[in-house]
Amino acid sequence: MNRAVELSSTPRKIISIVPSQTELLFDLGLDKEIIGITKFCIQPAAKVEQKVKVGGTKQLNISLIKELNPGLIIGNKEENEQAQIEELMELFPVWMSDISDLDGALDMIRKVGELVGKDAEAGTLLSRIEQQFNVTIQQSDLRTAYLIWRKPYMVAGKGTFIEDMLQKCGLVNAFNGDRYPEISNEQLITAKPDVVLLSSEPYPFRDKHIREFESLLPNAKVKLVDGELFSWYGSRLLHAPEYFKELLNSLQSE
Repeated sequence: MNRAVELSSTPRKIISIVPSQTELLFDLGLDKEIIGITKFCIQPAAKVEQKVKVGGTKQLNISLIKELNPGLIIGNKEENEQAQIEELMELFPVWMSDISDLDGALDMIRKVGELVGKDAEAGTLLSRIEQQFNVTIQQSDLRTAYLIWRKPYMVAGKGTFIEDMLQKCGLVNAFNGDRYPEISNEQLITAKPDVVLLSSEPYPFRDKHIREFESLLPNAKVKLVDGELFSWYGSRLLHAPEYFKELLNSLQSE
């Protein structure tokens, strides 16, 4: 957002308003410093239960945040609502990430580590993630539709972190629209994807939805996938490469 964030000291009261970055902060060892999170911050499950919920990622409880009086708020350009962020910036130090690929995610982890006084821990985490992603995953020519929403259908398009993860998984995005375009049944059929991936988030696709897409695309392979491993750009990246390898193997063996 083209604004500098100035901190007079290492923040002792932190609010995170993005689920993947919340998990990152916990994994950096900031259990005590985290004083507020959103209702969508669900990892690590045992620890988030004990934290104050400050609303949703796009519907923050500004009054409650004022009461908590954080020394730092950590958000994301895509996941949070601009007007609310600008209001909070007038009151507190607010650091925003803007991530569309793996390199951006790694840079975010490094910068967050610097912000919160956990440089060494962030460095160790970065080394482990980079090591995991250095494992070569066989590329395929499987054209893939990655669904994030239903009624209307929405897919992950160009310029998204999810598309970069699809590439890391060895898959080819069947849609060229920017960001998260809405698509019709006809557009989905015309795209002729070999694979349809139904994400567990933000829309909670379930087994019952598989039949819906199999009827539209009888020649496509339809699978439920863990949305956190395709869209969370914090410490969950540690687990993504192995998941991608197993997913691609299963798609190619069917």
